[in-house]
Amino acid sequence: MSNSVSLETKDLTIRFGGHVAVDAVSCQFRPGELTAIVGPNGAGKTTYFNLVSGQLRATSGAVFLNGHDVTSLGPAERASRGVGRAFQLTNLFPGLSVAENVRLAVQAAEGVHYDMLRPWRLRGDLVSRAEAILEEVALTGRRNAAAAALSHGDQRKLEVALMIALKPTIFMFDEPTAGMSVDEVPVVLDLIARLKQEASKTILLVEHKMDVVRSLADRIIVLHNGRLMADGEPAEIIASPIVQEAYLGLAKAQPS
Repeated sequence: MSNSVSLETKDLTIRFGGHVAVDAVSCQFRPGELTAIVGPNGAGKTTYFNLVSGQLRATSGAVFLNGHDVTSLGPAERASRGVGRAFQLTNLFPGLSVAENVRLAVQAAEGVHYDMLRPWRLRGDLVSRAEAILEEVALTGRRNAAAAALSHGDQRKLEVALMIALKPTIFMFDEPTAGMSVDEVPVVLDLIARLKQEASKTILLVEHKMDVVRSLADRIIVLHNGRLMADGEPAEIIASPIVQEAYLGLAKAQPS
């Protein structure tokens, strides 16, 4: 893990009327680290994600990417600076094929626009990259299927493929295994585990399943009522009685 800070929030806050959904959350994230963000329903986890990625504008506080204040920037500008986001609900082009979805993401990452004089198939470098990504997410066999025709699990894999194609340095996964069958979950977890091996990547993961958190996280932060309640190594956080009882919904630890 690097000592440099790739992402930071300082006193990040958002209010909806009289409700404070995220309350002065200050946190730093570093390359080579996977941080799981946990807490009960309504804790502010997805709202915090939306503030970091730019889908929501903060009431107060700030977001920094590699030391630069991006609080005033929208999601497209933050994405261009390396923020990749996968949502609880898939965010695809449903009428296009799997291969076309990935191709468009590869083109966008390279700044390549449609050119009648040089069709896509003549850009061998981009074709190869798109095909490699399809293989990486185990979707080569579904390359010609419409995105809308995929199972929920395959749609989540395709969304990860699009994020990989855009070459972010910060990967944000919001409950990536939600709604998946038992057979589909390992593929997505393996993808995240492989991304984690790249020391230049910073990964944030919102997840309710504690077995997933245990298997992937280098660090856990706990939100409750919009506030940062705990931050530390997984064993320390999971063993904390206050976290087990109030924030993770686990049974109270029994003495051995």
